[in-house]
Amino acid sequence: MTVPALQFSEDQAEAFDRVTEVLRAVGVDMDEAILTPRSEGQGSRVLALVGKAGSGKTMLLARLHEALEAAGVETVSGDYEGRRRKDRRTLAILAPTNKAASVLRQRGVPATTIHRILYTPVYDPEYEKIAEWLAGNGERPVVAGLTEAALDRAFAFYQSHKSVPGALAAAGLRGSDFITGWKRREEPLDIGFVDEGSMLDERQFGDLQDIFSTLLVFGDPAQLAPVNQSGKMVFDDLPDERKLVLHRIHRQAEDNPILDLAHALGDPGIGFEDFEKLVAQAAAHDDRVIWAERVEADLMARSPVLVWRNATRIRLIQAFRAAYGAPSDSLLPGEPLICDGIELPLKHRKKRLDLEARGLIKGAQVIYLGPGKRAGFSRLHVIGAEDPQVSAASIVKIELPGEEEPFIPFAAHMGAAFLHGAAVTIHKAQGSQWENVQLFAPDLFAAARMGRVEAGQPLWKRLAYVAITRAEKRLFWVVRNRLARPGAPLSTDDLRTAAAPLELTGAPE
Repeated sequence: MTVPALQFSEDQAEAFDRVTEVLRAVGVDMDEAILTPRSEGQGSRVLALVGKAGSGKTMLLARLHEALEAAGVETVSGDYEGRRRKDRRTLAILAPTNKAASVLRQRGVPATTIHRILYTPVYDPEYEKIAEWLAGNGERPVVAGLTEAALDRAFAFYQSHKSVPGALAAAGLRGSDFITGWKRREEPLDIGFVDEGSMLDERQFGDLQDIFSTLLVFGDPAQLAPVNQSGKMVFDDLPDERKLVLHRIHRQAEDNPILDLAHALGDPGIGFEDFEKLVAQAAAHDDRVIWAERVEADLMARSPVLVWRNATRIRLIQAFRAAYGAPSDSLLPGEPLICDGIELPLKHRKKRLDLEARGLIKGAQVIYLGPGKRAGFSRLHVIGAEDPQVSAASIVKIELPGEEEPFIPFAAHMGAAFLHGAAVTIHKAQGSQWENVQLFAPDLFAAARMGRVEAGQPLWKRLAYVAITRAEKRLFWVVRNRLARPGAPLSTDDLRTAAAPLELTGAPE
């Protein structure tokens, strides 16, 4: 086929052609822009596209999306799906976490989370008329309480962002006005692209195969496999003819020292001490790599320190809170949190879906904004979520060094549970990226001393690779167990938004 205008490397072009053939076989011809109805009752076709950081996976995903859109395939999101048509062909682009999805959206790819595709919102019938109109499936509605100017604002927002909830918010509505609940998706979907496939566990992979008739998984084989999967990723057992491998590493116009360090870990002869020398050399010649004698507290408020050991994580969190003068019985606005799951009994399944659909899924990064209007509630900013500000019943746990049980400054009876997020393990950092990443090197040294091996590679190298590739602009290689005093008090000014927070009950009163 004709290679797209942006020149691919040979392996990218080959992968693009292979995906083109697979899609043509299921009735989507990107070359001729011919779409035929999807055949029902066929099993899921799965293809994996794997490559290390810098191999061009994200660029290829974006170009495939553009080609499918040009051929007439509609991109569906997690916020609304119009009436189903037999001749309609669709694409959903997914990531395991809000943060990973937001990384794609920042690059112009309309991604959503896996959870928002598995579960769909139930719209109030009156406001569903607006959604149908915005999606091009109905006439401009007349809605009580909404002016023509409000509808114009909704339309203008949707043309730019393709988000129905965002458009309705632009019209002056709150989420609780137009979304009445959530339900498990009943109808199967068509084509699915899944980024950060190395994070998928077998259950998620099975769910996706049940929903999508054609599934393309993008993953990095050098990352850490999900916990409890014996070091294996879901695409490892696929036959060779179902795996496309990108071997070439693309460098930016100017060399990228962070990627250079990540790929230096692939040298089987390099040890930890040798690698630290490479870091020092890179730091001496490029300000994108910093040899740091201490952890910077100011950076921890928005990008956690990445560690291997839980004991290190807890010590750094306590040092962070002490540096900012945080009280022992409450949180300061601006403190970072990590969602540790939803603590609700099965009978409150609807409440659980509501919390998770708003972005409060396990591993979600959250900034505490302040107490909610009711006891046990917190106002929160969910990093990477399209509607980031919520108020939710919260259970906050702050772990203490040497203590088995965490300290709980305040808690609702049931709701979303949170750990402090000033430091996180490298395992939990997968799928996320930050402009600045602080990597606590003494933990990697400890892993190297232990000599552990995972999937045929020293564990410290896999840890270092994952941590280093989380950095978008700067990598801080922290070599001492010290914390610099913050330069300013914690603040939430960078998170201000015009939208009022959505209130999520999480549990009955």
